[in-house]
Amino acid sequence: MSFLIDRRRFMQATSSAIAVGTLSSATGRARAAYTGELTVNMSGGNWGDAVMKAYVKPFEEETGVKVTPVLADFTSTQIAMMVDTKNVSADIVNLGQTHVHPLSAKGYLEPVDYSGWKKDDLDAIADYAKQPNGFASYVYSYNMVWNIKKFPAGKPRPTSWAEFWDVEKFPGVRSLFSGEYGTGPWEEALLADGVPMDKLYPLDIDRVFASLDKIKPHIRKWWTGGSEILQIMRDNVADVVQSYDGRALSLINEGSPIEINRNQAKLTTDYWVIPKGSPNAQNAQKFLEITGRADRQAAFAELIAQAPTNKNAFKAIPDNVARKLASHPDYAASSFALDAKWYAEAGPDGKPNKDGLVERWNEWILQ
Repeated sequence: MSFLIDRRRFMQATSSAIAVGTLSSATGRARAAYTGELTVNMSGGNWGDAVMKAYVKPFEEETGVKVTPVLADFTSTQIAMMVDTKNVSADIVNLGQTHVHPLSAKGYLEPVDYSGWKKDDLDAIADYAKQPNGFASYVYSYNMVWNIKKFPAGKPRPTSWAEFWDVEKFPGVRSLFSGEYGTGPWEEALLADGVPMDKLYPLDIDRVFASLDKIKPHIRKWWTGGSEILQIMRDNVADVVQSYDGRALSLINEGSPIEINRNQAKLTTDYWVIPKGSPNAQNAQKFLEITGRADRQAAFAELIAQAPTNKNAFKAIPDNVARKLASHPDYAASSFALDAKWYAEAGPDGKPNKDGLVERWNEWILQ
């Protein structure tokens, strides 16, 4: 959960916040099927502003339902506690993808009702976004990012994870994502070792760490949060870095000598989920449907650099914006989606694979 919190905070403007309870609801346009209120978990700042403009305001205008934002970052434990105590304080929660399947398995989330969604939208939405108990309206990615002063155009650059691992052919200081929270450079390690993108899962954990053994001496920094990525690239701590695409884009927009490699990008999502027992579940279902619409996702993508999961959204996104987004059709063949379900499944020791990776990492990093 800490990565979701950190990534959101990057997208927040520190000087702005959305005050709870200050939002105006549309009047005179309410439909009989949608009455009452809705509480939606979101952050403040730029990300929250984008949610408000692209999703909340259209929802209020269409349904007449008043939305109250809940400015908090919920953990899986908190959601479970809300459900167990029958005190659900948020009808919709935005949750990192590896938390959805464990909560679903324990019955803590309402199923998403896709029956009322338009077929054109459902057909155009990526399969990984349409989970039984959660919906992802946007996607971002982990990418290899170069400092173009070290790797200028026209000169040899590492364009695959195998080449990132090849420190002799492509010398330069490296930085990779830490594995201490269970998600890490596991898929990248396997790609570096020759595993095809469509054969990554189930992850061969022994092979992951054998591959990481080879690159470990050449990693100056194992980063744990997005703010560290910015520091690494701004201060020239490393020449080639694994990074969220949004972090790299923010630096590019500032004029930093950074370029994103979209080859072998790992697509990652956050999900809108409805905690079991939500007092406004019907309104929550309608809100999720609106976040799946192509026009709404296009509006969101133009407000903040988060890619749509509905490919029809690209019909309404200017090309100069569209090519900055992880799910652009031109990048599809060279990207892969993180399999959050595998992380939640039990490994040979009976523990979730994600937990097993944390234990293995904590031992390995001290060696």
